[in-house]
Amino acid sequence: MNEPIVFISHFRIKADQLDAFRTYFQEGAAGLQAEKPRTVAFLAYADEAGTRASIVHLFPDADAMDLHVEGAQERSQAAYEFLEPDGWEIYGAPSAAALAMMQRGAAIASVTLTVQPGSIGGFLRDR
Repeated sequence: MNEPIVFISHFRIKADQLDAFRTYFQEGAAGLQAEKPRTVAFLAYADEAGTRASIVHLFPDADAMDLHVEGAQERSQAAYEFLEPDGWEIYGAPSAAALAMMQRGAAIASVTLTVQPGSIGGFLRDR
């Protein structure tokens, strides 16, 4: 069954890097919007202190997530100039390949990966 997938990545922002990260993210988001049309949402949020950030990704199905993660390793390495990984969450059932990639990445980054694949229901509105 093709269910939506939400992926949330959490980060610690390196000292004095919030503004640089903001610029990097906004430029990268514009590129992803053009290059990854099946990614429904790609949104970043920072705490009030500017020391933590979370990025929310929304995909309509596992195939869309697979397309999004192509090139993710390179994008992540560039982002790590500004950020340090601090945990990841997946809600929904990604493909086996995407899940394995996320598990490897979490192990390398020494962060937790929480996966809740069992959709109970709800709705996704496109506006």
